[in-house]
Amino acid sequence: MKFKSPHIYPCLWFNQNGAEAADFYCEVFPESLIEQKSYYGAGMHLPEGTLMTAKMKISGYELLILNGGPYFTLSECVSLVITCDTQEEIDYYWNKLVEGGKPSNCGWLKDKFGLSWQVVPSKLGEWMTGPNAGKVAKALMKMQKFDLKELEEAAG
Repeated sequence: MKFKSPHIYPCLWFNQNGAEAADFYCEVFPESLIEQKSYYGAGMHLPEGTLMTAKMKISGYELLILNGGPYFTLSECVSLVITCDTQEEIDYYWNKLVEGGKPSNCGWLKDKFGLSWQVVPSKLGEWMTGPNAGKVAKALMKMQKFDLKELEEAAG
């Protein structure tokens, strides 16, 4: 049987702070909005009136936030990647998202909600498959937030 290509988007599980997360992501990313919300009703496992889901677009990409309770937590197993053309963009997204969160190595961070992000140069894939990939890898392994100028120099 042949089907048309399905529409796929991620669903991210939050305990009870999904509404705060959705608002925060809309503030950080341009062209972002919450398109639809649903709420828990009486007798459900979270308090009545608590946000259940927020279907949103972040920079044009669909995402579903689910307040599911304390049964699961976000981890580094899933991260969202932000590609940036300039150091100014890298600095902006890194600084906004790491505030209240935790930096990691190689452009990774966890935001204050526990969601993992990678803030990377747009050319990183090209550099990591180029003739100076080893130099680029060596340079980026020493970084938390990426230094675009240093990576460009390593790439040659």
